[in-house]
Amino acid sequence: MDTDLILVLGAVVAFFAIPAMVSAYSDRRRLTLPLLSLGIGVAMMGFAFVMHPDGYDLAGLPEVFFGVIGRYMP
Repeated sequence: MDTDLILVLGAVVAFFAIPAMVSAYSDRRRLTLPLLSLGIGVAMMGFAFVMHPDGYDLAGLPEVFFGVIGRYMP
């Protein structure tokens, strides 16, 4: 299982959930799905942090992001 990919996907899901929350709040709609998306993204990032053998540090996160992009984009 690739924890780097799970970390990046979780960050992307959480990142896109924030504008959805703002949009739902400004339109006076329920925040259920944006909050669920944010929770899933945070859970994915937490899972990746726990399951990675060496752990992640803040300085190495850009390397992880670009490594995943380089690995999975043709």
